Amino acid sequence: MQLPFKTRDLPLRIATGAFILNSGLDKRGVEGEAAEGMHGMAAATYPFLKKLDPDTFVRLLSAGEIALGAALLVPVVPSRLAGAGLTAFGASLLGLYLRTPGLRRPKSLRPTQDGIPMAKDAWLLGAGLSLLLDCESAGAACCGHHRG
Repeated sequence: MQLPFKTRDLPLRIATGAFILNSGLDKRGVEGEAAEGMHGMAAATYPFLKKLDPDTFVRLLSAGEIALGAALLVPVVPSRLAGAGLTAFGASLLGLYLRTPGLRRPKSLRPTQDGIPMAKDAWLLGAGLSLLLDCESAGAACCGHHRG
């Protein structure tokens, strides 16, 4: 039986999966001002989120992070599928960093002191792309090559 991932994917999947799962678990039960703050930052970057009330937003964010973290940690989920989810999640976080005023230095991609925690989320995008684009985790054939 062939597993839907390569052993070399394990360190990346475990590190990102544990981090994201923990983040999602920490958001369970967040309400009030804390939920309003998270929602306000996200809705300023992604206006369609304004339709959600803050408590619902945080519940959905928590559930999404728990699901993504679990998908990365559970070995039956193919690396490309887990990588696609991680890429989307990382890209959305990087979007927050790029679009939120005060997180970057003027006319630069370099973070301000306040932007460092958000800029660090670029590693999630890189990790997701690594899993998504890994030719050998794609199945029997990809990138024009066949496994032997």
